[in-house]
Amino acid sequence: MSEASALLFPGQGSHVPRMRQAVERHRPELLELACMEVGDDPFERVSDGTAYQQPAIYCASLAGFTGLGEPEAGFVAGHSLGEFAALVAAGGLSAEDGLRLVALRGRLMQRGAESSGAAGMVAVRAPVERAAAIADRTGLSLANDNSPQQTVLSGPAEALDAAIDAATRAGLRTKRLPVAGAFHSPAMDGAVPELAAALAAVEVRPPRVPVISAVTAAPFDDVRRRLAEGLTRPVRWRETLLTLHERGVRRYLEVGPGKVLTGLVRKTLSGVRAEAAEGLMGAHA
Repeated sequence: MSEASALLFPGQGSHVPRMRQAVERHRPELLELACMEVGDDPFERVSDGTAYQQPAIYCASLAGFTGLGEPEAGFVAGHSLGEFAALVAAGGLSAEDGLRLVALRGRLMQRGAESSGAAGMVAVRAPVERAAAIADRTGLSLANDNSPQQTVLSGPAEALDAAIDAATRAGLRTKRLPVAGAFHSPAMDGAVPELAAALAAVEVRPPRVPVISAVTAAPFDDVRRRLAEGLTRPVRWRETLLTLHERGVRRYLEVGPGKVLTGLVRKTLSGVRAEAAEGLMGAHA
C-alpha cells in the first residue's frame, strides 16, 4: 500500500516575488477577478496590508496548484487563509467564490486592525504550553500553535511589549511579526458577521478528499462555520499536522508561494517527506 500524501496551502505572510507572473500564466481569470474585487492590482500593493496580500496569496496558491497539474492527494489542509485555497483544491468551493470570500476577509481584517488601535502579533520560540502561560499573564490571545518550537500571540501593543519582556526573562526568543492587527483574537469579532453572511450565500460542496480544518484539527464538519470562526480562533497547525500523521500521511507538498509550512512540517513530524513547490513561482514566470 502506498503512503498517503497531503497538499498544504499557506497563509498570510508567505508572499514571494513574481507571484503575479505565475497567476498570469496559470490562472489569468483569477487575476482579472482579483483586480475587480480589490479595486486595484493586489500584487502591486501586496505590502499595503491584508486587504491586498490575502487575495494575492490565494491566487498564487491556486496558480501553483494548476501549474503542478492539480495533483491528487489523500488529504488537504491550509493554514488560516490557506483553508480557502485548500477547499477549492478539494472541490468544496469554486475558485471564484473562494476569491470573493478571501477579498472580503482581507478587507474586514484590515478594517478590524485599523479600528482596534495599536496591536499586533509576536512569535515566541516555545511550545504552546509555555507561550500560553505568558499570554495568560499579559492579556494576550493564543493566535497560532505552529510547531513544537513556535507559538504566536496576538493582542494590544502594550501587552505584546510585556510578553516580549516576560519571554526574554524566561530565556525564550521572540520575533515581532510585520502585521498591524491582532489577528485570531477577539479584536476580529466585528468581522465575523459579515464574513458569515457572505459564506451563507455561496455554494459549499462535499470535498473529494478530507480537508483538515486548522480551527478544529479535524476534517471540516461545517465549512461555513469553521471559516468564520477562523477569524478569531487560534490556528491549530501543529495539531493539524499530527492529525494528518495519525491518518497515515507521510508525504507533504506545500502548494503556493513560500516554504513556511514545509519548515513547520519538518519541525513537527519525523520520518516524513516535505517539500515546497515555490520554485514554480519563478520557473514558470
